Amino acid sequence: MTRGGRAKDRDQPERRCIVTGEVQPKGGLVRFVIGPEAQVVPDIEGRLPGRGIYVAADAGTMAQAVKRKLFARAARAPVTVPEGLAGMVEDLLTRRVIELVALARKAGQAVAGYEKARDWLVSGQAAVLIQAADGSERGKTKLRPPPGEGAHVTCLTAREIGLAFGREHVIHAALAAGGLSARVVEEAAKLARLRGQDGGDTPAGED
Repeated sequence: MTRGGRAKDRDQPERRCIVTGEVQPKGGLVRFVIGPEAQVVPDIEGRLPGRGIYVAADAGTMAQAVKRKLFARAARAPVTVPEGLAGMVEDLLTRRVIELVALARKAGQAVAGYEKARDWLVSGQAAVLIQAADGSERGKTKLRPPPGEGAHVTCLTAREIGLAFGREHVIHAALAAGGLSARVVEEAAKLARLRGQDGGDTPAGED
C-alpha cells in the first residue's frame, strides 16, 4: 500500500509528495493549487487551474507540509495556508464521497439497507459494500464484503451515508461495479487515511 491508502497502480499517472518525496499514483494523493491571493487551495476533484502540489492523504503528512513551510517551497513563492488545512480537506473529501454515492444511487448503481445490500451481495451484483463506522460490530459482520481491495468502505458515519440516500441514517449500502464505484473507493481510501482509520469498524447503534 502507498501512504495515500491505495495499492500502487502503474497505469495511473504518478506524482511526488512534497513531504515524503515518494512518487506514487495520483489516486493516493491530495492535489493543492495556489489561488489568486496566494492561498493554498485543496483541489479535491483535480480540476482547478494552476500547477498542482501533491501531498499524501494523511493528516500527519499534511501537518508536516504546513509546519515545514513546504507549500511555499513547492510554489517558490510566499503562500498563505488556511488554518486547519487537514480538517478542511477531510470535510471536502467527505462531501465528495457522499456526492459520488448519491450519483450512484440516482444512476441505479447503489442500494441502501441491510436486506437490499444482502441481496446484491448474494446475487453478485455488488462490487462494494459500504458500512457505517458507527454501526454495531455484530450487525456489520452479518454481511461479507465482495472480494478485492477497496471493496469494503467503512470511513463514513451512518448520518453521512444517509445523506447520500436522502435518509436520516444508513448502516449498510452496496454499489454495483462501474466508474462511480471505482471513484467512491478511491476517494474513500483517502478519507479513511485522513480519519486515521484502517478499515475497522467502531461499535455503536445498528440500522
